[in-house]
Amino acid sequence: MTIDELLVEARKIWPTPMDLSEIIVALGVIYGDICRLERDFGPIPPGSEVWKELEKELGNIVFSTIRWMDDLDLRPGDCIASAQFAQRRFRGRIPFPEKEKE
Repeated sequence: MTIDELLVEARKIWPTPMDLSEIIVALGVIYGDICRLERDFGPIPPGSEVWKELEKELGNIVFSTIRWMDDLDLRPGDCIASAQFAQRRFRGRIPFPEKEKE
């Protein structure tokens, strides 16, 4: 699905826009759920029921964030482009050791 299609689907579920304070609380709930999964079950085995729960929570972040950007009159494509630029710049400044593949 495209970002625009995801937004249409999100609006069917959540037609009323949220303000920034409501978005922060909702994002905190999702973040807390992910933290609890790691705390209680980490490392999480791929394919497990807990992995599926992690998949759902990360999907919640993506799906909800598209709607939240719209709630705040931001364009998702512009937000994503800004994030890509910032991540490339950050990655260039900070040396990260390469992880060995198992």
